[in-house]
Amino acid sequence: MALKNNNFTLILFDCLLLASLLFTVNANEPEVEDESSFSYVVGAPDGPQNWGNLNPNWTLCGTGTMQSPINIFTLRVVAWPSLGELNKTYKPAPALIKNRGHDIEVEWTGDAGGIIINGTEYKLEQCHWHIPAEHTVNGLRSNMELHIVHSNAQGDIAVVAILYRLGNPDPFLASISPFLQSATLEGTDIGVVNPSNITFPGRDYYRYIGSLTTPPCSENVTWTVFKMVGTVSLGQIRALRDAVHDGSTGNARPIQPLNGRTVYLYRPRAF
Repeated sequence: MALKNNNFTLILFDCLLLASLLFTVNANEPEVEDESSFSYVVGAPDGPQNWGNLNPNWTLCGTGTMQSPINIFTLRVVAWPSLGELNKTYKPAPALIKNRGHDIEVEWTGDAGGIIINGTEYKLEQCHWHIPAEHTVNGLRSNMELHIVHSNAQGDIAVVAILYRLGNPDPFLASISPFLQSATLEGTDIGVVNPSNITFPGRDYYRYIGSLTTPPCSENVTWTVFKMVGTVSLGQIRALRDAVHDGSTGNARPIQPLNGRTVYLYRPRAF
């Protein structure tokens, strides 16, 4: 009986994901590259509460019901071992570093591999940083969050998120730090970058269906948020903030309502 219930829940999860992708307006719109048209200043005319009114293609930022980021309340997550470990196929590829206005982005221009979720391959596109972290856990916010963005052949998106607290420097961020000040909106060539150098902290992760956390806030995102937290140095955080001149405001979107969504937890079985 337990096995049947597990299979039913997994099928239901897949159906909800499919439905969300089929019936969401602007579902496959990617993140905007030039972020100068919006801000993170709460209460400002171009701030997060008004993103949905700034552009006809951004309406989901105000009307969407599956928005991100969220607060992950650990007492309400549903343990689900059948999700399986995150399967990544990363490999070195040429990359650019970009300054999009509110964040620094590393964009791979060659085949850098990707991840596989439920048998579907999502190719690696880019990664970028948010300071402070956007997702919270039990209401607590980490110092930084890395988003690793992937997409499949249909344009659906899978984002892997890693939270960081202050501590030892992050090796991957250290490797691209020399290029921060030379980053432009168009992109600066930084040679071959190996995404495998991004350290995945542990194996446990949270999974839920949500949206992009920047306009147009498209609701076609499968989120994987690692449970364990990495470390980043204060100097690295300051360098990222100085590069985008967002030191006082940061670039974290406010927490969005869960609206009845289920957050799943993958934890390897103990034998």
